[in-house]
Amino acid sequence: MRGKAPLALMEQLVMLLVFALSGALCLQAFVASDARSQRNQDRDRAVVLCQNAAEAVRHCRGDLSGAAALLDCPFDGKEKELSIGFEADWTRSESQDYAWLLRVEKLDSGVAYLGTALVELSSAEGERLFSIETAWQEVDGDAA
Repeated sequence: MRGKAPLALMEQLVMLLVFALSGALCLQAFVASDARSQRNQDRDRAVVLCQNAAEAVRHCRGDLSGAAALLDCPFDGKEKELSIGFEADWTRSESQDYAWLLRVEKLDSGVAYLGTALVELSSAEGERLFSIETAWQEVDGDAA
């Protein structure tokens, strides 16, 4: 009569296979969780930067050169647009090679004495991470 050793060995191999599969699934879950966490961290940073830029534009009543001075960034003199580039680690990029781009674009509100601007932050590939529209009241000398 044969012993039960081959059956015990087969049972251990099946349990090892189940353990390996569950380990692989857990590893995938951790990797996906890390990617989602990084994405949410980037979105949180984008929200704060967009809110800061929107408040600077509102404070300056749409004067982008004044907003650029408040945000401590260079202004290229464009009348209706301000752009700030960021590296992947969210430090300011001095070159045209950036991972994130914050853009402030003045819009026409269609209402007299009301100025509006769109503030958006997107990746270098053009995927929008966050955007917000801001408005301010213009006085006689400000109306464009």
